[in-house]
Amino acid sequence: MNNEDKEVQVEAVSVDDAPVVDTPQQESDVEKLTAQLAEMNDKYLRMAAELENTRRRAALDAESRARTRSMGVAEKILPVMDAVDAALKHAPDDAGIQSMARALESAFAQIGIVKIESVGQALNPMFHNAIQVVESGDATSGTIVEEMQTGYMFGDAVLRTAMVVVAK
Repeated sequence: MNNEDKEVQVEAVSVDDAPVVDTPQQESDVEKLTAQLAEMNDKYLRMAAELENTRRRAALDAESRARTRSMGVAEKILPVMDAVDAALKHAPDDAGIQSMARALESAFAQIGIVKIESVGQALNPMFHNAIQVVESGDATSGTIVEEMQTGYMFGDAVLRTAMVVVAK
């Protein structure tokens, strides 16, 4: 007997022909499975949200650490800028000092360090440190008339307040 001699008969059965049994046990099982599915879906959504929050917190922490490091480096460079400013006041016509001042100002601008404008402005304790008060006939009271040391900002954070003289 070879394989070609065998005849297989297949009878088609439709789903409509299958007996439907609706017992309370089956309904209870369906309800249990539906509840389990809803619970698992809820757990999945919570885990996905927690993972996203963890990623977001990690990114913010990394950004904060990088900003803190950058501010620390910037604070260390401020005395160099002060020395260049002092040299520029001593020898305003020196091309080398002017060039160095422009280079430092350009580097500061590129990394987001800007000078705090002081002279002619109203005293703001967030940005200015009043070290002296003087009588002034031409300036209104509380206006800065002289800057003793330049203040700097790094983005929206104050690196160093400006030391100023204020009109009485």
